Amino acid sequence: DLGNIPIYVPSLSQQASIANFLDCEIARIDALIDAKQRLIELLAEKRQALIEHAVTHGLNSKAKFRNTGVAWLGDIPNHWALEFARWLFDEIDERSETGDEELLSVSHLTGVTPRSEKDVNMFMAETNEGYKVCQPGDLVINTLWAWMGAMGVAFRHGLVSPAYNVYRPTGQYNPRYLDFLVRVPNFAKEATRYSKGVWSSRLRLYPEEFFLIQMPVPPLDEQQAIVDYLDGEISKIDRLSQATQSSIALLSERRTALISAAVTGQIEIPEASCN
Repeated sequence: DLGNIPIYVPSLSQQASIANFLDCEIARIDALIDAKQRLIELLAEKRQALIEHAVTHGLNSKAKFRNTGVAWLGDIPNHWALEFARWLFDEIDERSETGDEELLSVSHLTGVTPRSEKDVNMFMAETNEGYKVCQPGDLVINTLWAWMGAMGVAFRHGLVSPAYNVYRPTGQYNPRYLDFLVRVPNFAKEATRYSKGVWSSRLRLYPEEFFLIQMPVPPLDEQQAIVDYLDGEISKIDRLSQATQSSIALLSERRTALISAAVTGQIEIPEASCN
């Protein structure tokens, strides 16, 4: 059957012309894709830097600052409080009796989100009875992966693994501000510093150690202003990043279509392909 398939066979000189043409055109397309991919990386870096600066330094560039002596924070505005986590959170160990609540996942990439939205190929327990219950506004930390930044604020009622730790703020944090704060890379580094374990991949952040972490506490109205500012700026960056990603997809389609058209004789190959 394979031998009966007709194959278009241009002359060797035509084949060479097609190959040279594609080498040049594909190189141009790949250079554009690389440039756009780099733009996406720069936008991601800008996004993260924007968040980290806002949640640790605020929005007022003219504010007076003081040195906290805390490596991951550095200087913070004079009027911000600095507290140990033990004064900011209560550990919650409420368990589900039925396991019927929505199961939530905790990731270093997306924070706390419904497990149903994840493409997870992992063992699932037969029942979620005995899983920990969290409420909107609770801070959930994946004890085993805190060193990687697997933590965030829950924005819905649900269940999390019994191996996770749930902390309820005592009223000094806006949930959205807190979610931004604990998901910056430097906070993950601070969590790593207090984690215990023999190997880096086996570190655990237990409540006793989490409570030793010092955290900034801006006034609540300032926290809301930071959240509003970040929502607007992040939206702009994400739209540009999505548009750039779409253009990469179009260029990739163009690359594939160009190859197909050239090798099947659907387009005329110019004699001088490269300049």
